[in-house]
Formats: sequence, C-alpha cells, structure tokens
Amino acid sequence: MALWQKHGNGKTIEPGAIVLPEERLTWGRTIGFGAQHVVAMFGATFLVPIITGFSPTATLFFSGLGTLLFLLITGNRLPSYLGSSFAFIAPIGVATAAHGDLSAASFGLFATGLLLFAVGLVVHFFGAGWINALMPPVVMGAIVALIGFNLAPAVKTNFSLQPIIGLITITSILVITVVFKGLIGRLAIVLGVMVGYIAALVGNLLVPAGEDPLVNTKAIEEAAWFGLPEFHLMGNPFETPALWGLLPAFLPVVLVLIAENVGHVKSVGLMLGRDLDPLTGRALFADGLSTMLAGFGGGSGTTTYGENIGVMAATRVFSTAAYWVAGIAALLLSFSPKIGAVINSIPPGVLGGVTVALYGLIGLIGVKIWIDNRVDFNKPINQFSAAVALIVGIADFLIVSGDLHFNGIALGSVAAIAVYHLMRVIQKLRGSSEA
Repeated sequence: MALWQKHGNGKTIEPGAIVLPEERLTWGRTIGFGAQHVVAMFGATFLVPIITGFSPTATLFFSGLGTLLFLLITGNRLPSYLGSSFAFIAPIGVATAAHGDLSAASFGLFATGLLLFAVGLVVHFFGAGWINALMPPVVMGAIVALIGFNLAPAVKTNFSLQPIIGLITITSILVITVVFKGLIGRLAIVLGVMVGYIAALVGNLLVPAGEDPLVNTKAIEEAAWFGLPEFHLMGNPFETPALWGLLPAFLPVVLVLIAENVGHVKSVGLMLGRDLDPLTGRALFADGLSTMLAGFGGGSGTTTYGENIGVMAATRVFSTAAYWVAGIAALLLSFSPKIGAVINSIPPGVLGGVTVALYGLIGLIGVKIWIDNRVDFNKPINQFSAAVALIVGIADFLIVSGDLHFNGIALGSVAAIAVYHLMRVIQKLRGSSEA
C-alpha cells in the first residue's frame, strides 16, 4: 500500500513531500495527524475557559463545530483549527466584574463575532485593501501587543497564590522548549501544564489535614464520563440595556481576530506556495460565525491557531481531512463532563506559571508584526502610534460613561488608529512626506 495517496486518482506521493489540502492519506494516518492537531490545540484552547470561568466542555464543543464550519465555508481549501482566542480574556473580565455572570460576556462575544462576520463579507466582495489602509503594520502590531501586555496583572494574581507551583510550571515549559525539538517542543505549553498539575497533586500529600488542597479532585470523582456540554444562553441586551455598554470593551478584539486570520491565510499560502488571499473574506466570516455561535451558547470566542500551523509546518501535511478528524474529535470529547472537571481543577499556580509565558508571547506577536513588515521606528509617526497605544493598554486606562465601559484594550486600540491617522493628516497638510 502506498504511504500517501492523492484524493481520487490513486497517484502516490514521495515521503517527505507536501501533502496538499485536497490530498488524502490512508485513514489510519489521517486519524493520527488529526489526533496531533487535537493535542496541539488542547492546552491553549482550555486555558481561556479556565481563566474566564466559561465551561470547558461548551468551549470544546464550539471549537470543534467552528472548525468544521470553517472547512465548509472555505471549500476545504484552507486547513485550520479554530481554538479559544486569548484576545477575549480582558473584556470578559470587564463584563463579569460589571454584571456578575457569564451571560453578559457571552453577549459581547456574540456581538464581536457578528462584526467579524460582517467584515468578512465586505472583504470577500470588495477586497482587503481598506483593512491595510485603516490598520497599517505599526497600528496592527501595537493593538495585538497591547492585548497581551494588558493581561499582565492577572498573571501576578494567580502566581502569587501558589508561587512554587507557578515556578515549576514556567520552568518546565522553558526546559521542554529548549530540550525537545519538533512536535514535543511545540507542545511545551500543554506539557508544562501537565508537569505543574502533577507537582500540585504531589503537593496535596504535604498539605496539613483540614487545609484546602492544592488541587481539588472531588469534582473529578463525582463527574460522569458522558453528558451534555454545559451550555448557557447569552444575555439579552433588549431586556438588559446595560449590556450595550460592554461593546466598547469587546469590539476592538475584532482588530486582533482580523490580524490573526489574515496572518493565517498568508502563512499557509507561503508554506503551500499558493495564493490563498482570495479566501481571506471566507476565513473572516467563518471565524465570525463560529464566535457568534459560541457567544450564543456559552463557549469561548474562536480564532485560527498558530499551534496547529506549527504542526503543519513540522509534518508537511496540509490535508483538510486531518482537520475534519480534529473537529469531530473535539465535538466528541465535549460530551465528557469528566474531562471538563479535570480541566476546571487546574490550580491557580499552574495558570500563573503558564500565563507568564503565554501572555508575554501574545504581546510579542505584535512585535513580530512590526519586524516582519519592517516598521521604521525612526519615524515619529510610527513611534507615537505604538508608544501611546501601548501605555494606554498596559496601564489599563478606564473611562466609564453611564453604561459604557472603555477599558485599556478599547482605548489603546482607538489611540493607535487615531494617533497614526491624525499625524498622517497633519503630515499631508504640511506637504511633508515624513512625520
């Protein structure tokens, strides 16, 4: 039997060659590569519901469903896995603090998904040139960076609760990243979480009787192996008008989701040697639809996943069949409350340790956008566009006007766009080519 077969025509492919999206492996290998994608997305996808309080099983359900919808909408031409977006963590925190329940945050997710869906339709029919004009690389990079750095205070809170466990977790991630290459190295986050979790379980044995354990395993023991995901409906803004006030905190996340989806399309296109830009609009409104569904039913908002791009780069297998397997596997796993209970039991020290690295890496993605696009920071227009936005975002400026809450992410995003275009207008009025 041939190692790999092309879909439909039976031609063989030499080992080591790229397996294209439309090509198919044997079922055994397809399932194997699909399982790798599940493992790759698992750690990061579950960190968002753990941090925000959303249901892990509902998050996994909408992650799998969103992946399948993405494949359908892009015509099986763009391999991708849709996992939880970290860009939503800060606005979810704002929503739950203001309203006390997750239904309010779910409305924010739904509204963000709806806007992304609309942006995708516009890009599909009219092109993406206006996005580049509105958010050139210096602005895009600043917005992505400030979302990661804005989350820094949450890291300190969790880390300080169990500092030893946090230190073991972050150290494990660093060691695994350096020591192991290939797929194991790419899974350093999820493996580091496992090491930290095991350390906390061992620590349970040292906790004096009567004190709270580092890991509470009671819920795991009581949870059933099979059951429905823990869905909840989003809040109704027509019954609770105050929910409209959350939109300024959520809608700037659209800018990050646009950057992530556009980057995904271009990255996969480069690896395949194909121009996939015509699929950008489809990718955007597919992710928008997925986030809308998640918001409506109680899951975390979604985005394309860099972890799975890493798996494709390592294996050179781009067959969309592997992603169908991953999406279906995620759906099946979502019907196990036992798995959800295990995820919910991850202690704060582990979360603190992993987010030290993870939130910093989100911030550095913005810096990478600047580097990849060779943003010239000798120009004052670029200096101030980034500098003002980052300080506003990191300091988490907050403006409250009635029911409206403008947090650091919203204000920083607006600042990046406003400063850049204001300076551009002044530059043109002066007849100068540089600012």
